[in-house]
Amino acid sequence: MLNTPLISTHKEQETAILVGLITQKQNAEKTREYLEELAFLAETSGVKTLKTFLQRLNFPDQRTFVGKGKLEEIKTWVAINPVDTIIFDDELTPSQVRNLEREFENKKVLDRSLLILNIFSQRARTDQAKRQVELAQYKYLLPRLTRMWSHLSKQKGGIGMRGPGEKELETDKRIVQDRIAFLKEKLDKIDKQAATRRKERSRLVRVSLVGYTNVGKSTLMRKLTKSDVFAENKLFATIDSTVRKVVLGHIPFLLTDTVGFIRKLPTTLVESFKSTLDEIREADILIHVVDISHPSFEEQIEIVNSTLGEIGAQDKPTLLVFNKLDQYQPESEEGLDKHLATEEDLKKNLERLETSYLKKNAKYVAFISAEKNENMDKLREVLLDLVREKHFGIYPNWDATKNDLYNWQEDASI
Repeated sequence: MLNTPLISTHKEQETAILVGLITQKQNAEKTREYLEELAFLAETSGVKTLKTFLQRLNFPDQRTFVGKGKLEEIKTWVAINPVDTIIFDDELTPSQVRNLEREFENKKVLDRSLLILNIFSQRARTDQAKRQVELAQYKYLLPRLTRMWSHLSKQKGGIGMRGPGEKELETDKRIVQDRIAFLKEKLDKIDKQAATRRKERSRLVRVSLVGYTNVGKSTLMRKLTKSDVFAENKLFATIDSTVRKVVLGHIPFLLTDTVGFIRKLPTTLVESFKSTLDEIREADILIHVVDISHPSFEEQIEIVNSTLGEIGAQDKPTLLVFNKLDQYQPESEEGLDKHLATEEDLKKNLERLETSYLKKNAKYVAFISAEKNENMDKLREVLLDLVREKHFGIYPNWDATKNDLYNWQEDASI
């Protein structure tokens, strides 16, 4: 079961090398950036990255992902260094996994998808999330079953070694398919219960926080609700939906924190987290949080918008919130220590951004630092306008002094 920790209990930290390709569709700059994110994913799993390998190929090699010469270079380096795992930045085919495991013998071979699945498994807290991740893992492992079972039987611990199948190494494909069917049935029941809860909440305006992973959604949730919602500077710090009632300008509404998105998110996870994503699909208003200090924040916006389109939630009223204003650096000031922003720096950044194309290209925009409580009044003002419009569309004769909507849940006035 997935409640077993994926990180090794050995004192020595697990080590890995990362492998990425520069292709026709992905230039060197993007590949390096993606590998930095992959290293952050590995760190989130408790793994130390020792080295990265890059190769320029038009397309991944069908047999081993990288070319023959680069493969030999990697094998030579691995043979003389304490490497436990080789992690590839793209999803590997079942045949590539088999071939690479033969080449690297006693080393573990993971791709980005399996690494993300492992992190989700570590982070899952509720029964629903655990079953969703387990289902995604089984779907991922099914086409890789024959080789993966013998691979898992080594039971070395660490990432990629625990999860579905650890206690059933001799089971066959039919048993795995039965387990998938069982998990789907269980999740269907949980989905129906969740749908009932969402229906009960329909009396209130529903607002969902969305965004790329690690942009500060949970921190913003904590500030708006004055609650102890978990927040951490790691990817996928939160994967379970959290719902809180908020009262803003005497109008109550529900605020939901949802799982963050990421590039190359495994399709099995998107499918398995359908009911969690229903929180976004059924929301009345979206707050799209963006890390404006990230060099590729515009690409992250596109990734989130694309994922919202995939789940049918792209046309909702959306407040675009550019967070981490305290860490933002205009191009003219790159190289300065962005963690030492003064009040004057924050003021200048805000003035620049309020007259920028970012402000002009969206209907509802706010620039903030949730961590520093900077410009939060502006965010509340714009959010109140959106919530008020939707709320009075539902309750045209609303009177806060006589209505019992406040009693839906513990009040969290902001």
